[in-house]
Amino acid sequence: MLPKEIQLEVNKGAMLPLMEEFYTIQGEGAHTGRAAYFIRIGGCDVGCHWCDVKESWNAEIHPPTSIDLIVDNAAKYADTVVVTGGEPLSWDMTLLTKRLKEKDLKVHIETSGAFPLSGVWDWICLSPKKNKLPTQTVYDNAHELKVIIYNKHDFIFAEEQAELVNDNAILFLQPEWSKKEEMTPLIVDYVMNNPKWRVSLQTHKYLNIP
Repeated sequence: MLPKEIQLEVNKGAMLPLMEEFYTIQGEGAHTGRAAYFIRIGGCDVGCHWCDVKESWNAEIHPPTSIDLIVDNAAKYADTVVVTGGEPLSWDMTLLTKRLKEKDLKVHIETSGAFPLSGVWDWICLSPKKNKLPTQTVYDNAHELKVIIYNKHDFIFAEEQAELVNDNAILFLQPEWSKKEEMTPLIVDYVMNNPKWRVSLQTHKYLNIP
């Protein structure tokens, strides 16, 4: 249990369970290849079986950290910050994004969309999961839809999600890393037959960077 005064700060988003922060190259989606400072927030109850950061799920093992410290660290590096998790929308993102914008940073989020949208974002990457579907606020505001393809049935899920997201969202299909050899050729064929979609790859893993 957190001390009451700390819990109050977490509840209002002035402190967040910070898992890690690092400067790297965005490896996925519409901004692939851009330098970005990643802020990974702990806590997620979506429970994807293929999640590659399961250590992010339990927020209690990640120390509540002042957003002022998080923002000051981010401002030393790139002009673009990506808030990820875990599931960052488990927490109120209003204060964090306000402080980041005050530093003239471009602020992106990677989210399952399972919780209502909070915060002000320059780019919202929605990566929906079957076991906890996105909220309408995220469907309505997403700039890109990135569906992870683990098996053939995920193409059906991808089309269902494309019907729900706003008309301006860029549509991506991305192979789940452990299935990339099997799924990538299927994705290539699918995109060639359905050119509203684009291929996304986890290029940071090919480059062996965070």
